[in-house]
Amino acid sequence: MALAPSNTLSADVRSLDALRFKAGADPKGAAREAAKAFESLFMQELMKSMRASTMATGMFDNEGSKLGVDMLDNQLATRMAGLPGGLSDIIAKQLERQMGLTPGPIPRAEKANPTPAPLQSVAQPAPEVRLPQTAAATFVQHHTQAAKAAQQKTGIPAEFMISQAALETGWGRKEIRHADGSPAFNLFGIKAGGNWKGPTAEVWTTEYVDGKPQRVKAQFRAYGSYEESFADYARLIKDSPRYAQVVARGQDATAFAQGLQRAGYATDPAYADKLSRVINTTLRLQRAVA
Repeated sequence: MALAPSNTLSADVRSLDALRFKAGADPKGAAREAAKAFESLFMQELMKSMRASTMATGMFDNEGSKLGVDMLDNQLATRMAGLPGGLSDIIAKQLERQMGLTPGPIPRAEKANPTPAPLQSVAQPAPEVRLPQTAAATFVQHHTQAAKAAQQKTGIPAEFMISQAALETGWGRKEIRHADGSPAFNLFGIKAGGNWKGPTAEVWTTEYVDGKPQRVKAQFRAYGSYEESFADYARLIKDSPRYAQVVARGQDATAFAQGLQRAGYATDPAYADKLSRVINTTLRLQRAVA
């Protein structure tokens, strides 16, 4: 079914019906058509206002001349609407986000305070990093298989683990590395406590002492692959009594995030809220590529 011209949208009921029909078959196309129609209406009102403020009324003006001017304005508005980089592009993107077709902005991963745990200590999230959506989607796709393998062994939802890795590393941009620049594959910032017998990576990190940030060197666990990182993190959460309530309520994103904060995973008071937003973003990205 073809749509009527965009400038008739406000008055033509058939155009609205056609737009509703297209929304079911092609949501993004419908959003673009609606955005173009809104821009056309805006341009019509703009030109009408400009003419009213700049054109004087003459003795030859009549209803016919006014109708001709209105038709010319409508035609110009229709031609101008939908041009690349115009208002309709902005409106379309907003409509797509509201319709759930495009994920919202990737949440910023801010630094949070480290947890002073006696055996295992988890580092704070990476500094604020804003990434394009494609980079975040790539991060999710790259780690899905390893996260699902850890989920099968522990029951912790893969989406939650991917999201926490994204928050801790700034969607992969601030991963822990060895002195020579090689990756340590530590996605969760888990420190090497006294019970850790494996390899380590020493890096500078920020510790909070009496509420004040200080730069210190710390030893972090190093792995041979991302799969080992997911497996070790999931095992730590599942087997530690400290996180027993987190695992028990681990099927709910909000409860999972809040449980981690209550258990002392991070001292940032907004940590649970940040993690919840990243989980929602991860779920939207997964739906988009499904």
